[in-house]
Amino acid sequence: MSDALLRFRGRFPILDKTTYLVSNSLGAMPRSVPERLAEYAATWAAEGVRAWGSGWWRMPLDVGDVIAPLIGAGAGEIAMVPNVTAAQALILSALDFGERDTVVMTALDFPSVRYVTDALAAKFGARVVVVPSEDGVSIDEDAVIAAMDERTRLVAISHVLFRSAYVMDAERIVKAAHAKGALVALDAFHSVGVLPVDVKASGADFLTGGVLKWLCGGPGGCFVYVAPSVRDTLTPALAGWQGHAQPFAFEPTMTPASGIARRLGGTPAIPALYAAAEGPKIVREAGIAAIRAKSTQQTARLIALADERGYVVAAPRQAERRGGTVAFDVPHAYEVSRCLLEREIIVDYRPGAGIRVAPHFYTSDDELELAVAAIDEILASGAWQRHAGHSTVVT
Repeated sequence: MSDALLRFRGRFPILDKTTYLVSNSLGAMPRSVPERLAEYAATWAAEGVRAWGSGWWRMPLDVGDVIAPLIGAGAGEIAMVPNVTAAQALILSALDFGERDTVVMTALDFPSVRYVTDALAAKFGARVVVVPSEDGVSIDEDAVIAAMDERTRLVAISHVLFRSAYVMDAERIVKAAHAKGALVALDAFHSVGVLPVDVKASGADFLTGGVLKWLCGGPGGCFVYVAPSVRDTLTPALAGWQGHAQPFAFEPTMTPASGIARRLGGTPAIPALYAAAEGPKIVREAGIAAIRAKSTQQTARLIALADERGYVVAAPRQAERRGGTVAFDVPHAYEVSRCLLEREIIVDYRPGAGIRVAPHFYTSDDELELAVAAIDEILASGAWQRHAGHSTVVT
């Protein structure tokens, strides 16, 4: 495997002083972000309210256009929103629940998506059917399909499961859902930026994701795609003035905009949008195919290192089913993760999964060896005991 992608390391300052293995949670900040945030401040200072007309107003769509090629979408097909919870609420609030009163999800979907789905389903008189996991790592797609029936309105699933990095066969699930007359919302937060995603090939009616993780765009930059087939026929009840057809007419009633602008809400979070585009630009330059190839190789190496030591691995063994993360459920995993952080080896811990290690395109092979060797030493020396009995604070 060539290390050609390591040429991008210099664009991420934190890599100068840490072994950064947590891009599945928060991607490294591009070096250009402070300059972009300074541009925001300078524009506000110089332009004041005129900044809306000179670019701010269109930023949720302009930043969406930067991300669009990474999911196989076209220009004007993505709207930026503050977070995926809001994006999921936009989707759910646009649906009618009559005879089709069911949302199908899985037990391994990200909890925040489940929370908003449960809450809105209860408000709308709908029910949520949750497909269980047999092993805590994967979801049986046959079981997801079997859960669909004539009452299913929406299938809301993750493309990559957040704890285990298991890759779901989105195209197969979408095809089955459409055959049942149901729509599909695909949560691609843990896939966009580390493996190929194509909304047109998958046929998903909705796709949500964010720049926080593999796209290295920071907090507050999430996105929603809506397929042309439903874009202008479904209108979110969660409406805001930016989604109005004529927002500056200040009409007392809502006239929804056409296209993806219908998913815009209230005043956008402009500072986050200045930062959000920088990481996706670098990811596009690096190339998703090259990133995926390197990720597959490095996660395979992590699994091999864990196997050599007898560490329990909560990650798929099949490369095509594995996202960008490998979780080691080592003894005293939480305490070990605290020790790693003290050594500037940046990982995270999740209950039920263990220490999550997530190399990205800027990670060297040597850093993988270093991290696993550090786990060995922490366990062998008993250094983990310094954190025994402390409350589990997840980072």
